[in-house]
Formats: sequence, structure tokens, C-alpha cells
Amino acid sequence: MSIAEPLQDSCAGATRSDCRHGRATNGCEDCKVRLFSVCAALEQSELEELDRISQAKQVAARTTLFEQSALAGSVFNVTDGVVRLYKSLPDGRRQIVGFALPGDFLGLALQDRYGVTAEAVNEVAVCRFVRSAFLAYVDGKPHLLRRLHEFAGHELSLAQDQMLLLGRRSAEEKIAAFLLNMQARYARIGSVSVTVPLPMSRQDIADYLGLTIETVSRTLTRLAREKVVLIVPDGVRLLDLERLKLSGAS
Repeated sequence: MSIAEPLQDSCAGATRSDCRHGRATNGCEDCKVRLFSVCAALEQSELEELDRISQAKQVAARTTLFEQSALAGSVFNVTDGVVRLYKSLPDGRRQIVGFALPGDFLGLALQDRYGVTAEAVNEVAVCRFVRSAFLAYVDGKPHLLRRLHEFAGHELSLAQDQMLLLGRRSAEEKIAAFLLNMQARYARIGSVSVTVPLPMSRQDIADYLGLTIETVSRTLTRLAREKVVLIVPDGVRLLDLERLKLSGAS
């Protein structure tokens, strides 16, 4: 299933100006990720303008937002849930290159086609824009462009972290670095906790870290046995941060 079709012209309101495109009554003002997304750079009048070109969508788990190599017709701001981003390899395998969290924008690359496939891990909410309309909106807003550049820098940093994770590290070092990185990313969007939500599967984690699912499961079980972590429903609680930091920094 995919939601990458163009936005529809039909609106629920009595007139086009009444259309909420699936949004709550107060639109962007009610968005729980606004303050830590790129939208934080916008004034009230600019938010109202952004509201008019957006569409709120609820996306079921395992639904594809867009596919690798498809024409890049939409831009997505994740407002809830987690999205896996992966590349399909010539031999049929996949390499997960990242996980998008609330506040992350998808589809902003300069290329005309998507470079990765984006798929909902769990139930996801997104704010969706026709790409041409969003780029036209961004034009002439240097403060928003600066914010987008900051986010692009953060994404580049995450890509560099991914390259390091796939380097010459042990399984424990890779998993420790992954858990600490996810904890830091959740903290960045206001969720500070020793419990790291992990809605993605062990296979997803394995594909991201360049490990087998058996190695991921065996390593997490050993870390739990050694009381470094506690495996809880839908996540992992970090019990020994110093041990994890020593491993993750190796």
C-alpha cells in the first residue's frame, strides 16, 4: 500500500477556503511537533499559509509513503510514529539507512526522484505537502531556509553515524551506539528517558547495523543478563549508561 498519490482537489469544507485537509481545527497551532520541527521558524501568519498547502494523513503500519526511484511529488513531515528508510540492493536485499522520528521532514532532497523507500514502522501521522507547492512556499523565506539547512546538517550527521556503525565495530559496540543515538534523538524532540522506544523489529535493527537478526537478539539478551539493559515491551531500558557509552564510543 502506498500514499504517494497526488493530493486530491476535492475538499470537505463548504468551499475550498474551508477545507481543513484532515487537520484539526487550529491546524499547525495544534501540531505537537511544531516547536522542534522546521516549522518553529515560522510566524503565525506564515503558519496559516503553510496550513493551506498541507494535508494531515494517518498511515497504517507497513504502509509505503514513497518508493525508491519514484518521482518525488510530495514532502512529508512526520508528526507521530516511526518511519524506516531503506535502499533496495541489486541482489534483492535491503539496507536500512535510517529511521525517521516525529519532527523529521522526508522528500526534501534536490533530486527529482526519491533516493530511498519510506515505510511506516508503526501507525504514523504525517503532514503532507505537494513538493512544488512546498518549494514555492519556502522561496523568499530565508529564516525557513536556514532552519531547513540546520535539519539537513543534522541528517548528514546521522548519515555519518551510520557509516561509522557499519565500520569495524563489534556487535555490542554497534548496538550500544544505536541505543544511545536513539535515546539522544528522542531527547532532542522532548522525550527524555532511560527507556528507549523501539517499535522497529529486531530484523530492522539488524538491517540497519549490518548484523544478522540472531546476532542482534543474542547481544541484547546478553546485555540484559549482565544488567546493562532491561528489555521491556516495545523498547529497551538503559540501566548501565557508562558501560554503553564505553562500548558505543569504541
